[in-house]
Amino acid sequence: MTDKLADWTKGAEAIVYQSCDACGKAQYFHRSFCAACGAPDPVEKRASGIATVYATSLVCRAATPETRAHVPYNIVLVDAEEGFRMMAHGTNDLAIGDSVTASYRPFAGKLVPYFEKTK
Repeated sequence: MTDKLADWTKGAEAIVYQSCDACGKAQYFHRSFCAACGAPDPVEKRASGIATVYATSLVCRAATPETRAHVPYNIVLVDAEEGFRMMAHGTNDLAIGDSVTASYRPFAGKLVPYFEKTK
């Protein structure tokens, strides 16, 4: 596919995933085929940013000098409303099962998805 949608990895405030026309499965890691059924050319779509926390891990020791200013920070796995799981950042008070919504914040010089409890 030549018309790639811009997402947070390119500096846009968006999360892009792929959806398979053949089987309907969603996948976050971009491939030229569906990881579930093998069909070619899954379609790119923008996610709503609505998700549920699957796991959370509070980082209290910086992995790099660039992340030192952010400690402590929370890394979360979220299950997106669209059916895929992704890793992102989130508020430090998140717990498994929380309903969350994505915004975008700078982290170590890059724009990243940042999940907060849905209001």
